[in-house]
Amino acid sequence: MPYVEVLAPRAADTGKRKVVEAVTEGIVRGFDVAPSTVTIYFVPIAHGDYAHAGQFGLPASDSRVFVKVHAYRRSADQRRAVAESMTPAIAACFDTAAHNVAIYFMDRERDEVAHDGHLASDEPSDTTAAQ
Repeated sequence: MPYVEVLAPRAADTGKRKVVEAVTEGIVRGFDVAPSTVTIYFVPIAHGDYAHAGQFGLPASDSRVFVKVHAYRRSADQRRAVAESMTPAIAACFDTAAHNVAIYFMDRERDEVAHDGHLASDEPSDTTAAQ
């Protein structure tokens, strides 16, 4: 953890690689975690599976990109830094304006996350590898 879900139109692998680099770097710097803790999922949304403002099937360039960042609770300054570092690469990858990129932070407490059948709150929290 952190886990990142990117719900957006399909994009070329070259663009997604740039997003992976920017998102991973932004989270590592902003949240002070190891790169090995960051996982990114691209969830493609087909043209026929998208509507906004009551309009169905908008052009890809008008589509919003929805990003969910699942992580342990961080400060507003840390979330702000991560959002600022991620947005330009995401907008470029999906050929849309930055104002169409919505990033939601899905903060979790350590007792709301389990890995390998054990709550994170039951593990030591003094290493960034566990964050």
